[in-house]
Amino acid sequence: MNGSSREALAAARERLDALTDSTSVDAATLAGELAAVTALLDREVSLRRVLTDPAQTGEAKADLAGRLLGGQVGGETADLVSGMVRSRWSQSRDLVDALEELAITAELTGAQKSGALDDVEDEVFRFGRIVTSSTELRAALTDRAATASAKTELLRSLLGGRANPVTERLVVRLVTQPRGRSLEAGLESLSRLAAARRDRVVAVVTSAVPLSDRQKQRLGDALAKLYGRRMHLNLDVDPEVLGGISVRVGDELINGTVADRLDGASRRMAG
Repeated sequence: MNGSSREALAAARERLDALTDSTSVDAATLAGELAAVTALLDREVSLRRVLTDPAQTGEAKADLAGRLLGGQVGGETADLVSGMVRSRWSQSRDLVDALEELAITAELTGAQKSGALDDVEDEVFRFGRIVTSSTELRAALTDRAATASAKTELLRSLLGGRANPVTERLVVRLVTQPRGRSLEAGLESLSRLAAARRDRVVAVVTSAVPLSDRQKQRLGDALAKLYGRRMHLNLDVDPEVLGGISVRVGDELINGTVADRLDGASRRMAG
């Protein structure tokens, strides 16, 4: 997002935090309503353009949003959306992206309050690994010919009773409303936002065998010192790495696996 959209999103995040700090606001309900508004504005291009038109006054846009949403969503959601359309957005799509982020954040805040945020983080990561390892499952979840209800039913058969309800809702929304993203990109975004709730960075750690608690603690401390922020370790076991570990933080890869060193030696010998 460019400057004005970034400022608008920052203000919206503050308003959301103020709402979810209140014990009278149900975070899951707020998230569901924000997700519904996201889906509406994602479909209705002309409407979101009107709501982000810089030629219209903020009050006029807020009044329109209030009339559209009145009776359809709760007062907290309507007020939050009205405040967002009063702001200036660089592109109309930025408003929809921001609404989607707030819906996810509201879900994660609810999980954090109930002490389930760690579980949600881990379940999103594990689900991503399952999707990566199963071409059939990925094809079923990304099939454009399949209905949203069919995909929802499939996900609930996989996650229902096995994952936290927040995880299930987030994954169902991601799969049924991809908004042009790949499934992998959407899951990665969920992981980043979950980590941000604790001001942590996500490190994907791949090793040949499971790490001990002591090894995980030492690795987490070392990475936190290196990056200057707390780290959340998503752990993956892959026997093909042979030994050592690889760590991916965002786009940066720290590779210390035996397989990588052998591959490097082979390339040097071939050269």
